[in-house]
Amino acid sequence: MVTKAPPPPAPAHRAPARRALRLLVAHGVAAASLVAVPQAAGAVAGAAGDGDGKAGAGSTLTVAVSQSVDSLSPFLAQKLVSTSIHRLAYEYLTNYDPKDARTVPGFATAWASSPDKLTWTYTIRSDSKWSDGQPATAEDAAWTFQKMMTDPNAATANGSFTANFKTVSAPDPRTLVIELKKPQATMTALDVPIVPKHVWEKVGDFSKFNNDKQFPIVGNGPFVITDFKVDQYIKLKPNKDFWRGAPKFDELVFKYYKDGDAAVAALQKGEVSFVPNLTPAQAAALKTQPDIKVNDAPGRRFFALATNPGARAKDGKTFGNGNKALLDPEVRKALFLAVDRATLVDKVFQGHAVEGEGYIPPRFGSYFWQPTAEQKRGYDPAKAAQVLDAAGYRKNGEGKRLGKDGRPLDFRILCHATDPNDKAVGKYLQEWWGGLGIGLKVECLDSVSDPWVKGDYDLAFDGWSVNPDPDYVLSIHTCDALPATPKDSGATDNFICDPRFDALYAQQAVEYDPAKRADLVKRLQSRLYDTGYMNVLAYPNALEAYRTDQIGSITTMPSAAGNLWGQDGYWSWWSAVPAARASDGGSGSSSTGVIIGIGAAVVVVVGLGIFLGMRRRSTSDDRE
Repeated sequence: MVTKAPPPPAPAHRAPARRALRLLVAHGVAAASLVAVPQAAGAVAGAAGDGDGKAGAGSTLTVAVSQSVDSLSPFLAQKLVSTSIHRLAYEYLTNYDPKDARTVPGFATAWASSPDKLTWTYTIRSDSKWSDGQPATAEDAAWTFQKMMTDPNAATANGSFTANFKTVSAPDPRTLVIELKKPQATMTALDVPIVPKHVWEKVGDFSKFNNDKQFPIVGNGPFVITDFKVDQYIKLKPNKDFWRGAPKFDELVFKYYKDGDAAVAALQKGEVSFVPNLTPAQAAALKTQPDIKVNDAPGRRFFALATNPGARAKDGKTFGNGNKALLDPEVRKALFLAVDRATLVDKVFQGHAVEGEGYIPPRFGSYFWQPTAEQKRGYDPAKAAQVLDAAGYRKNGEGKRLGKDGRPLDFRILCHATDPNDKAVGKYLQEWWGGLGIGLKVECLDSVSDPWVKGDYDLAFDGWSVNPDPDYVLSIHTCDALPATPKDSGATDNFICDPRFDALYAQQAVEYDPAKRADLVKRLQSRLYDTGYMNVLAYPNALEAYRTDQIGSITTMPSAAGNLWGQDGYWSWWSAVPAARASDGGSGSSSTGVIIGIGAAVVVVVGLGIFLGMRRRSTSDDRE
């Protein structure tokens, strides 16, 4: 769901010479190739080519996390920590090159479309099997998508990908065929975990099944989930039969820390190997510590203010207790005019961020958007007061701004108790909005999910990880993402339902020309900006650290100046080599990069004449 503030929560990926993967349009046939990702300075790429799965004696890679798991079901999970786990446990049809995020084979080794782009055929690899020994086939992929198409509860997390599917079939174990109702630009970026049919067809109610009772959990990714305790830990073991080669550590553990300082202390003591989402002060302190490497890279997340636009369901019923004053665009405009982004970047993020405006971070250059000079809402508290005055929101004798009902304008904002940025920004908002005569109560909770889903909030700190393809993070603001009824769960981030936004979203979803699609994505961001429901404050850097005496080498994404936590893929933890093994001269110590064996030819859309770099989120790609 949202982080509605992090992981890394805000909206980053690149390295030197190598043979680029090119999808050649030649009547549906492309040449096979090997893609070598050069080693990045600082956080180097770990070798994985030998695939022997051996690690240092009893080696454990422990990752500190501050976010609760919402579900271990790939059909329900939306938080970043959960979707990151699923990238490790299940294969997607395609993956993203760790160097530059180009589409590369995953569960599918090749793909092609019909001339009208309405039928897509995927060749499913023959060397993948489930961790219980059964073969992984096209039937598993077909069943996964069919379940999402026919059961609304199975479409909770990733339903936007299959909403346009007409039929899905598996004519044989190696062939998956998807027929579309209309062209769809995300067909090489379907970030949907493929699950084993023989396990999941036994599930009854998908809305309640969290997949957290029986272990090990059957998957076909580089790791196998072996144990889980709520707000304590998630444990994984290497999948020795993973087709790309087994991970090098004996065990991977995600350990929950409610307090960020406690996680940093654990890193300093050697109790954990890696800590993401550092504050600038924590990062500065760790830079002086022996055997600790701090990684500071452009982020792939945004940090934003979200207003409750009036929680509603597809059936037309409204719910929640959001302050109705926020339905007035003049009120939202005034609030956002009284926010000083430059101060937040300087004082809260201490320069480890970029001022926010558009919905897509600057890391994704072709989709990055900025408002025009006339459109921009810069910091102007005097103008904010004028806007409120003109709209009829006058102050009383005590200096309190009054609503149309005559009562003081007082708002609540949902804050993540585990995110120090939320708390720090909240204090600034109280000061700035207090100057307008508006009160603000900062409500910090361990989990904001319950009040958010119920619509019981006025404002909230929001943040999503953005994937190379932006389709997903745009889809969560469409009317289709709303819950069916107030009692149901939807894929919506903030209950936004704007017909003009939806019309633009529908256009970009079927546009294959990269330049034209990028223009539509920018227009979508412009529309979202103008409605004033979302106010992107910053694009925080990925500030993270790991112990070099535990991790000998590891892959960032992108390979030059990239992040480790919350990647579009499994590269960091799959490639990580124990320090003991690296120092002993194992394959990790002298590696020059991750080698991606393409194997089969990658087939592209007939007649497009372009490389389809259409990819999406993090996760679901990505999220809280």
